[in-house]
Parts: sequence; structure tokens; C-alpha cells
Amino acid sequence: MPTDLWRFAEALYQRPGVEAACLLLQAQGADVCLLLCAAWLKTRKITCNDERVTTLKNLAQPWQQQVVVPLRQLRQSWREQAQSDNALRQLREQIKQLELKAEREQLERLAACTQDWSDSAADAPLDWLERLAPQPGNRDALQTLRIAAAHLSA
Repeated sequence: MPTDLWRFAEALYQRPGVEAACLLLQAQGADVCLLLCAAWLKTRKITCNDERVTTLKNLAQPWQQQVVVPLRQLRQSWREQAQSDNALRQLREQIKQLELKAEREQLERLAACTQDWSDSAADAPLDWLERLAPQPGNRDALQTLRIAAAHLSA
């Protein structure tokens, strides 16, 4: 199992069903970087509590809203037109790469924030994915993430 968050996120995203689950949750308002971090924390048996959930949300939200989402919206707004405009298609690909770099930066910030958090001897009563998913979260999509993350940590 990858120990750093970025490698874990890459490996998890490649698992069957995870990309579709993430896109569904993203369409429902989820911050996929937060959910990938949640799955990572769960596999590392890091204790989930209200203070930590709030810390992660407060760290992620401004970056997600001010950097990642505007890049994604711009890229998505060019989708149809880029099919017939080569120059725009190339610019759209550059925006996609910037969006990916912004997501990687967000994951690195989340990982740095959690580096001193202790693990627990037993599973904590609070579930990272449930706590960081939009309410109400899609249970099937969250379960797909749980199962895929468990396979990575096995």
C-alpha cells in the first residue's frame, strides 16, 4: 500500500469503479481530494474526530473553491467547442494538467496537516468518508471507495 497520500490517491483512483464513484460524488458537491484523504486516513487507522474533520474541511475548502473548481469549470466549459478547435483542445489539455497539479497540491497540504495525527489501536467510532462526504452522500459510491481502499491496504 502506498504510504504517501498522492501515491495512494493515484492507486485508489485506478481501482475498478473508483473513478465513476468519485465523479458521481463530485457531481453531488463532494471534494474528491477530501474523500481520497479520508480513505487514506481510514486505511492508516488514524482516529477520526470532530476537530480533525473541521481542520481538514477548513484547509481544503478555500483551495478547492478558489483554485480547483475554477480550473475544472473552465476546462468543462470548453469541452464541446474543443472537439472542433485544435488550438482550444490544446489549451483545454493544459488547463486539465493545471487542475491535476492543483489537486496534487491540495492532497499534499492535507497530508502535511495530518502528519502528526496518531493512529488508534481499534477503529475509531467516526467514519472519515461519512464525515467528509456531502450530506447526503451516495452510499454506494462511498462503499466503492471503502472497498477499493481496503484492497489497497491488504
